[in-house]
Amino acid sequence: MLTIRFDELGLRPDDRVLDVGSGFGRHVYECARRGARVVALDYAADEVVETRDTLAAMVEQGEITPDRLIGVLQGDATRLPFPDDTFDVVITSEVLEHIQDDVAAISEMVRVLKPGGRFAATVPAWSPEVVNWKLSDEYHAPKSVGGHVRIYTKTELRAKLRTAGLDVDGYHRAHALHSPYWWLKCAVGPTNDDHPMVVKYRSFLEWDIIEQPTSTKVAERVLSPVLGKSSVHYATKRDDG
Repeated sequence: MLTIRFDELGLRPDDRVLDVGSGFGRHVYECARRGARVVALDYAADEVVETRDTLAAMVEQGEITPDRLIGVLQGDATRLPFPDDTFDVVITSEVLEHIQDDVAAISEMVRVLKPGGRFAATVPAWSPEVVNWKLSDEYHAPKSVGGHVRIYTKTELRAKLRTAGLDVDGYHRAHALHSPYWWLKCAVGPTNDDHPMVVKYRSFLEWDIIEQPTSTKVAERVLSPVLGKSSVHYATKRDDG
């Protein structure tokens, strides 16, 4: 399930891409399939191991060539282990809301991005996220260890991106059908994965991801501007030299 639109991002073959907070690698896999050379970085060791294994399997199966994979490593978004101006594209999806010092993390991502390079960030959209926070204290920090520490407005995130040296030039919302799922989870308890209604809705989402029927594609397109769980921002690094 992809949140970023790669055509809007402007990804090109042989672009050097950094995915900060790559999780289990959903976006980095797509970048590699499209011919980019990828680096995946995450704070969680288990996710790093799984992403590394999956990319290795993609190489073995001939889905990508070995030169597409630069590295998969554990690291801190506020202290990236790369020189200035290293990457053509930097992406970060559903990460910034977890980081206390998000300004430092954004600054680091912009630092390692080349002038004129492309940037994409996704965070939970304000209105669905407010509902989640109101329904359950266990959904977010401090009760949820490693949980969300803030709710972004569109204006706040765009201002932080501009201050860091980016020109914001694109925006959309995504995953409308996922908002009710998280409202339901928060209503019954975020860790109650066995609740019958949660199980049924999760099965529906899994079916939708696999089958991609026209009906739900239309529903997503119509509902995402209002109900989309993710807020997606695209930007270009200014060349101040």
